[in-house]
Amino acid sequence: MRITPLDIQQRKFRKKFKGYDLEEVHSFLQLISEEVEEVRRENAALKEEARGTENQLKEFLALEVALRDTVIKTQEFVETYRESTRKNAELLQKDAELKAEEILKELQQKIVKIHEEITSLKGIRKHFKEQMTELIESYLGKVEVR
Repeated sequence: MRITPLDIQQRKFRKKFKGYDLEEVHSFLQLISEEVEEVRRENAALKEEARGTENQLKEFLALEVALRDTVIKTQEFVETYRESTRKNAELLQKDAELKAEEILKELQQKIVKIHEEITSLKGIRKHFKEQMTELIESYLGKVEVR
């Protein structure tokens, strides 16, 4: 059973011969009643403060969880972005290599065609030279005959 300040104030004692000084007892009970009331107020204030602190702690814990989740998701995003960037770089490199190979093949084909044209032109030049030589010899032969 809890004793309240009101219980202390309303407490009545039996009177006996050679008992305690009633005024002193009442005064002491009043002092105890005030002290108990002060302790109760302090206790209620401390309980309220504890509830506030507990609520604040819950908020901080929720915030900590949210921050932890954010950090984890950010790390996952960075890793995904890093992997995606690496794959894109590989694709770009492969594409560049394919284009370079294609350009090299085209250039090699052009070189072959140029060599073929050079060979053909040499043949034409040789043929032209032979015909010119024959023509000149033919004119020289006609000029000598006369």
